Amino acid sequence: MDYKPQLTGLFGTPVAENPSVVMLEAGFHALNLNWRYITMEVQPENLGAAVGGLRAMGFAGINCTVPHKVAVIQYLDDVSPDARLMGAVNTVRREGDRLIGENTDGKGFLRALREDGGVDPTGKRFVVLGAGGAARAMTVELALAGAAEIIIVNRTAARALPLVNLLNENTPVRAGYVPWEETYAIPPETDVVVNTTSIGLYPDPNKPDIDYDTIMPAMVVCDIIPNPPQTRFLDLAAARGAKTLDGLGMLVYQGAIGFKLWTGHDAPVDVMRNALAEAFGVK
Repeated sequence: MDYKPQLTGLFGTPVAENPSVVMLEAGFHALNLNWRYITMEVQPENLGAAVGGLRAMGFAGINCTVPHKVAVIQYLDDVSPDARLMGAVNTVRREGDRLIGENTDGKGFLRALREDGGVDPTGKRFVVLGAGGAARAMTVELALAGAAEIIIVNRTAARALPLVNLLNENTPVRAGYVPWEETYAIPPETDVVVNTTSIGLYPDPNKPDIDYDTIMPAMVVCDIIPNPPQTRFLDLAAARGAKTLDGLGMLVYQGAIGFKLWTGHDAPVDVMRNALAEAFGVK
């Protein structure tokens, strides 16, 4: 018997409602791995000490969520090229005595788009609603995967324009910015619409909004919100005949990529997805 589990976990605040432990421990159990995932509340002023503890206690890796995805970089030994381009890390893996930063958010979305949505991003035109951390990771991965055009729609230029500039200066994609001041009309030539905002959620379910009449049946419409997987945004897009893709797949796939980085084993994706679906009370 081996009573010493390999340790992984999550640094962030707040983290009480983060469901990563559900899918990852289900995956460990399915492969009979003596691994644990510990959800840890880490305040910003304690992040350096927390990473020191990670090193001292021999953790195999961690996830980082808000507000640590950028700040954690200064405490790591190296960062993967794509994560460095994004300027954010959501997964840390151990390589000997070194801690390496990765970003699996965009990769998880890309896998969901390809495998669940049946969409090859090469040559496609994307509209991305929002310009936060998730949008940053996803648009960089889409650009590196061969997307032809990415339009960032956001209420403030201060957040959107640095992302547009980053994409135009460092990737082959053609990127642009549209202010989200009123109801946004999606251009008819759009192939994929991706929502990274809280559109359709409490307390302002109608603000900001889009003109749903501009959603065409040929479009694929994605939402990164995993719970509930079927959002109002997706319901209204489906009513227009568009194919929809929920956020559950992205959450599972980004977790599966981290699982492989840590353990060396292919993640049991179906087991992890079913565990999350059960936790969320969906089929």
